[in-house]
Amino acid sequence: MSALPPAPLRSPGPPLRPPRAKKDESFLGKLGGTLGRKKRSKEVSDLQEEGKNAINSPLTPATVDIHPEDTLLEENEERTMIDPTSREDPKFKELNKVLIDWINDVLVEERIIVKKLEEDLYDGQVLQKLLEKLADRKLNVAEVTQSEIGQKQKLQTILEAVYDVLRPHGWTIKWNVDSIHGKNLVAILHLLVALAMHFRAPIRLPEHVSVQVVVVRKREGLLHSTHVAEDLTTTTEMMMGRFERDAFDTLFDHAPDKLSVVKKSLITFVNKHLNKLNLEVTELETQFADGVYLVLLMGLLEGYFVPLHNFYLTPENFDQKVHNVSFAFELMQDGGLKKPKARPEDVVNFIPRGNRASVSLLCLSLVCLPS
Repeated sequence: MSALPPAPLRSPGPPLRPPRAKKDESFLGKLGGTLGRKKRSKEVSDLQEEGKNAINSPLTPATVDIHPEDTLLEENEERTMIDPTSREDPKFKELNKVLIDWINDVLVEERIIVKKLEEDLYDGQVLQKLLEKLADRKLNVAEVTQSEIGQKQKLQTILEAVYDVLRPHGWTIKWNVDSIHGKNLVAILHLLVALAMHFRAPIRLPEHVSVQVVVVRKREGLLHSTHVAEDLTTTTEMMMGRFERDAFDTLFDHAPDKLSVVKKSLITFVNKHLNKLNLEVTELETQFADGVYLVLLMGLLEGYFVPLHNFYLTPENFDQKVHNVSFAFELMQDGGLKKPKARPEDVVNFIPRGNRASVSLLCLSLVCLPS
């Protein structure tokens, strides 16, 4: 009996691993399910956020980006912020810069440098030093306070001192502890402008600075916003009008006919001396505004030559003119006169009414120089 031929050998093929395939399928299914749940969760979250915004927003489309912290309001609570377009206004930027530079100049000996008003003034530290320097008085407050309660108590004391200074002169108070501590820039600017004007800061505030303020209020669980125009400065004449009146103001109000006689006499007196330098004055208001004639007149009256490097013979800008008038004031005080009531900036600014009095009074003072 012949042997059966051996069974043919099969080439090894890829093993079938249905359990493994089942495991892979199960993993992908789980992964797909997880991704799907995350996607659905995000869609639900987005939908909830969209619904929340739709409920809380006014019917009109929002034109201002409101920060999240500005929407955390209690019922009937109100919060204000400056419209972003107003922040970009050149006059608004100039006002900020002028006030920051002024504060830094006043506090230079304190080694304090202000860079951003709302961030540097809200806790009262800088305001304390500024008021102490301007009013020449010491405030009974803690130098450094970290807690919110301590900062507000310090601000309360400082602002009460400000009220004591400003209220007798009829200032309208447009700030309080909460607005200053809440970094309300409009309130801070109102406070600084009032201080600068009251203490006759040697700065030139830009005229007609106005901003659009967004007022957000929560009523019945909904946020409502409105726009309000807020004036920060007016005209130079109106802002300077709060300062002390002098003899020429009385002439303007009660004897304007005699004013021309006084001016004519002053012009005659001035030309009597300036003619020695082949110079002649026809208008006190304009020809004395840059300080050059005042400096030269002082030298002629006191009998000395004023070195040309001490002043600008042909001033080209506001600062150079202020330098000249300030230098003339120093020469007048060296000559025995009291410090002039007019500010150098007032003379240079040439306020149509007030500046006539300032310049004329200066010339009248020169007539009274001791011989």
